[in-house]
Amino acid sequence: MGETLQGKVAIVTGAASGIGAAIARLYAAEGCKVVVADTNKKGCEEVAAEVGGLASVVDVAVEDQVQAMVASCDEAFGRLDILVNNAGIVPRWSRAEDTDLGVWDEVFAVNVRGVMACIKHSLSLLERSGGTIINMSSGQYLRPDPNQPIYSSSKFAVVGLSRAIAGQVGGRGIRVNAICPGAVATDGLMARVRVRESEKTDGREPFAAFDEDFTSKTSLGLRLVADHIADAALFLASDASSAITGEYLAIDAGRRG
Repeated sequence: MGETLQGKVAIVTGAASGIGAAIARLYAAEGCKVVVADTNKKGCEEVAAEVGGLASVVDVAVEDQVQAMVASCDEAFGRLDILVNNAGIVPRWSRAEDTDLGVWDEVFAVNVRGVMACIKHSLSLLERSGGTIINMSSGQYLRPDPNQPIYSSSKFAVVGLSRAIAGQVGGRGIRVNAICPGAVATDGLMARVRVRESEKTDGREPFAAFDEDFTSKTSLGLRLVADHIADAALFLASDASSAITGEYLAIDAGRRG
């Protein structure tokens, strides 16, 4: 066990699986107490039990639930040092003319409104000892997918929100940054790859398809996994990044296109 985050407390949303769970595990291994927040009650409780943290079943699009989550953190630990806004949803691919605006509203409610709600209700707690906010954007901020206009737009908004809030709260000792992951081989993404390939007559093995479509297009030739993103989240939560705010960090193994 390390001590990079010894004595600190974090809220990590979307932490029942994937990137969020990897962040929760790494933070806990570095001495941090973690509020593991997710809509998935079973996954949330399992990860919380694994890391010795506090499970919080919450839909970040619902402000009252966010407020209750932050209050439970304050009651359990009396402080908050790190807020990781990782919860997000990815819609099916769509063309602009086929866009379901109800889906647009649902995605923005979680991916953007949810981030703002968590920031809004965490600031007073973060301000007590100075803290950091890490918002999960996407590599689509850098290279928007023409088949994902809703998702890409929501992740553009996350970077804009991060930069705006960073300028507002810096004087209160709070840093705000964003992470822009490339395609990460999480269970969630691999499930979508499996479905896509199963719908083809000449479908590829899922990991072969992932590597052909994503890994092969990186300068490092590296298959990204959740731990790569967790490492970046640890850096941005640590004193090693104490002079960094209002920025985004691309973790995409040098994506070329």
